[in-house]
Amino acid sequence: MSIQLVLNKNSKHGVPVKIYTSDIEQGAIQQLRNMAQLEFVHSHIAVMPDVHVGKGATVGSVIPTKSAIIPAAVGVDIGCGMNAVRLSLTASDLPDNLKSLRLIVEQQVPVGFNMHKQIQAKNSTLDPLGKRLKPITDKHPGLLKMLKGFERTWAKQLGTLGGGNHFIELCLDENNDVWVMLHSGSRGIGNCIGQYFINLAKKEHQSRFGHVPDRDLSYFAQGSDSFVDYVEAVGWAQDYALENRREMMRLVIKSLQSPQAGLPRFALTKEAINCHHNYVNEEVHFGEQVYVTRKGAISAYAGELGIIPGSMGAKSFIVRGLGNEESFCSCSHGAGRQMSRGKAIRAFTIDELKAQTDGVECRKDKGVIDEIPGAYKDIDEVMANQADLVEVVHTLKQVMCIKG
Repeated sequence: MSIQLVLNKNSKHGVPVKIYTSDIEQGAIQQLRNMAQLEFVHSHIAVMPDVHVGKGATVGSVIPTKSAIIPAAVGVDIGCGMNAVRLSLTASDLPDNLKSLRLIVEQQVPVGFNMHKQIQAKNSTLDPLGKRLKPITDKHPGLLKMLKGFERTWAKQLGTLGGGNHFIELCLDENNDVWVMLHSGSRGIGNCIGQYFINLAKKEHQSRFGHVPDRDLSYFAQGSDSFVDYVEAVGWAQDYALENRREMMRLVIKSLQSPQAGLPRFALTKEAINCHHNYVNEEVHFGEQVYVTRKGAISAYAGELGIIPGSMGAKSFIVRGLGNEESFCSCSHGAGRQMSRGKAIRAFTIDELKAQTDGVECRKDKGVIDEIPGAYKDIDEVMANQADLVEVVHTLKQVMCIKG
């Protein structure tokens, strides 16, 4: 389906907001109206069908800006995204009980607040990141105080999952081929960079582009020192997130190839993509060079592969972009929450969690009730609403899920 709802269509106050769903809460609409008032937003704001209220800016929004960037729109999980690899294994190669595989992977990849006891990543990965990070912390030494054991911590967290909705999964596609799919971002250091520059933007309260209806939409204007510094820092965090997913995937594959896993020898047959869905990128749209902030959305240029995960217990999709310019060549980043974490914890029981994740090897305790499938939108409906944005290449079904 195409655009279903347009805000500010004939308004003199703000650009239009084009929404690819009618399932949107009032709080998200108000956030979008606030963003649409900003003078530096280019053309319109596109809103994906997994839209919901976010901190700072609406999750599922694609915001093109000229000569300014909003740090809170990128958020604190900078570079969060997906990676998926198809293996030469099929469903028949997997054991009937996948708990042993889950435990083996969890031994290799720290989850939640945990990190590696020793640095795992190669120097060829760490050294370029360290060299680029030093000028950032030299100019902003306050960052060093925000992460305990700063230098060692960011290095030891490379190749770790984190918490919340981050996950590692084994999935089967429509041909019963096995896929590894994972979701994570820039870990503690990305969070620190995000928080630091969001607070700096609020403190500076730049006014080159007039009124800001919400302090969370404070921006850095192009030409200011803070704009230059933020572009450098956010670019670093996005690259760190990319490397984090690469390193994590390496460790997952290593664990599945270990003798303890008991799997037949296998090869990687296809990497779908390693894609961000919380990030900013310089692109050209409607004839203008703009900064596109995708807050809970992925790039979907014509022919570009992407990953749209459903909740654990639901389906996920490998997709190919259709290059729809109205969406700024974007699509949704998942199913999208329809219920806050706190509300989900209050609304659901462990028995309901077990029922909704039947057939999936995963934790089934109170620590992951906030990630219950019932807290998310229907992924099939989300996909139907973006048929103009992407086409499905593979449909994946989770059989094992590791949550942080």
